Amino acid sequence: MRVTSSLLGAHFGNLAKVHGIVTYKLSPFEQRAFAGAISKGLPNIFNRIRSNIFIVAPPFIVGYLIYDLIEREHHHLSRKNPKDFENEE
Repeated sequence: MRVTSSLLGAHFGNLAKVHGIVTYKLSPFEQRAFAGAISKGLPNIFNRIRSNIFIVAPPFIVGYLIYDLIEREHHHLSRKNPKDFENEE
């Protein structure tokens, strides 16, 4: 495949020239990655949990109750009947 002379040395992001659009970039060293993480983030976490707990929790509770019931029934059925061994010596 032959590369045209206009694309030689151009990187993928610089293949076309766009006029009339202004872009601004901020250095990663000047950004504050955790700005407001405690003052705004923690209350937001509690609000999200409170708003979704009644949607998410019931299926997990029902699933746990079914699992617990099945495990108890399995344990009950896997035990030996003591009356079967009364006459053995």
